[in-house]
Amino acid sequence: MTGASRPAWATVRVDEERYRPLYARLLGLRFVNPGGVLCFLFFEGAIALAVLLALAELVSWWAVLVLPVVVAAMVKLNDMVAAVVVRSAALVPEQERDRFRRQMEPAVGRAQVEWMLHSVPGVIVTADTSPPGTAEPTRPPTHSS
Repeated sequence: MTGASRPAWATVRVDEERYRPLYARLLGLRFVNPGGVLCFLFFEGAIALAVLLALAELVSWWAVLVLPVVVAAMVKLNDMVAAVVVRSAALVPEQERDRFRRQMEPAVGRAQVEWMLHSVPGVIVTADTSPPGTAEPTRPPTHSS
């Protein structure tokens, strides 16, 4: 592949393409960038799982060929979905992105907490709806024998 055919929004640079795992290069992944261990699990792990399932006679031996292909198709589909998400996010104007960021900021420290009666030792909280200080605290019933 040449650098001119790759879009500007691709996440893997052309000069780094040759250092990527063979699995990622064969699938032509542009947005999903799995490392060597993950590529090993995707391909050899799928084969090992299919062999184990076939040895347990849960699936036929065709699964040894089909399961790695299905996993590769799902990884490629995930890459294509990531491409659509990146393209749609690039179309959102900067003003909308700033507004969204402001709306998504957590409101830490803005909540007002009223004085709680249960935090004072010796005061019993009742279900009385009158404001604090006007109701007299009640004592729990004592059991006499």
